[in-house]
Amino acid sequence: MQITPAEINETLSMINKQHLDIRTITLGLSLRECCSSDVDALATKVYDRMTTAAEKLVPVAEQLEREFGIPIVNKRISVTPIAEISAAVTANDLTPVADAMDRAGKEVGVDFIGGFSALVHKGATPTDRKLMKSIPHALATTDNVCSSVNVASTRAGINMDAVWEMSNIILETAKATAERDGIGCAKLVVFANAVEDNPFMAGAFHGSGEADKVVNVGVSGPGVVRNVLSHLPEDADMTTVAEAIKSTAFKITRAGELMAREAAKRLGVAKGILDLSLAPTPAEGDSVAQILEAIGVGTCGGPGTTAALAMLNDAVKKGGVMASSSVGGLSGAFIPVSEDAGMIAAAQAGALSLEKLEAMTCVCSVGLDMIAVPGDITPETIFGIIADECAIGVINNKTTAVRLIPAIGKKEGDMLDFGGLLGSAPVMPVNRFAGDVFAHRGGRFPAPINSLKN
Repeated sequence: MQITPAEINETLSMINKQHLDIRTITLGLSLRECCSSDVDALATKVYDRMTTAAEKLVPVAEQLEREFGIPIVNKRISVTPIAEISAAVTANDLTPVADAMDRAGKEVGVDFIGGFSALVHKGATPTDRKLMKSIPHALATTDNVCSSVNVASTRAGINMDAVWEMSNIILETAKATAERDGIGCAKLVVFANAVEDNPFMAGAFHGSGEADKVVNVGVSGPGVVRNVLSHLPEDADMTTVAEAIKSTAFKITRAGELMAREAAKRLGVAKGILDLSLAPTPAEGDSVAQILEAIGVGTCGGPGTTAALAMLNDAVKKGGVMASSSVGGLSGAFIPVSEDAGMIAAAQAGALSLEKLEAMTCVCSVGLDMIAVPGDITPETIFGIIADECAIGVINNKTTAVRLIPAIGKKEGDMLDFGGLLGSAPVMPVNRFAGDVFAHRGGRFPAPINSLKN
């Protein structure tokens, strides 16, 4: 295929002026060979496996950046859910494994490590419970380890006991890292319908159906999409807007596909998926909220926001699937409040509420993401928020998630500042009318009728 000078200039402009980047190259690793009954021996095996398998990840990524001129913002590792390799461990605290993961990540130079995780959507084993109880301490004593717990699926329903447990664990994690604005909760996500090949944090883990070592790549580019839309006339109809987004998503994804192929070849591992999510950053112009406003919504969160997001998400997927035969992960548009300058501004203006964000999650890629809430929030309120979000995922057969950050000692309107990619978040008001009975019923929310696919 011949490449014209105009196309070269367009790509350079996307990189230099519109924040086009490869958001992450994530090396997925199986840790199944690391099992041991002694938690310290397990931790040593995990450290050795990670440092050996990932020793070339960062050098290769940096080499690709230099050769192709496209920034790779994050280099990450995802591992087998730690609960799955810890069944024989006799100790009650699995924090030593998290510590080993953190040390290994620093040794090889990656930004984040995902997989201090458990899958409990239909029930929890004793080891799953050990892991969940270890989360507050593990996230307080490590810098780059991320944790996730899948509490629901369309095929299984919602494990309401696990939702209640995670509601309390979120609060414990916030308190354990209160002096750092609750950053432990920024590394903790509760899922419904978690996927096995997600390269994005904090929810990445290496699923049981994956190969031994896999490279998964996450592309981004909300600034590119916003720039394209800014050049459309105001009287352009919605079909024209959707076509512009779709063609832009195709170009962004092709860049990611090239980098994914090269990374897998040079690392000598399997090429996994390409996650074509629009993932914002706090940088000016790199905002999903501003895309919605460019489509014509007055301020993100105002009437029409959910419809505009649904169209954006659909157009991104349509454009992306034409550019790669291995689209996976989450793929679509992310709406994390703290990581999106437009979302932050909308929340501070009062245009964007928790309830509106919940409505938006019905049509986007994930869920309630990086949302700061008052520190005096009750576990019953957190339970209700997680249960509502899981219900959206279970009924609609899609991935949803909750990443709440209780701001201990802070109130509505105060700010949390995490720095870097995690950005800053205004403390948003929450509905105070959560009931006590619902949170304490326990049991399992039955799988919906649409789970019967066979």
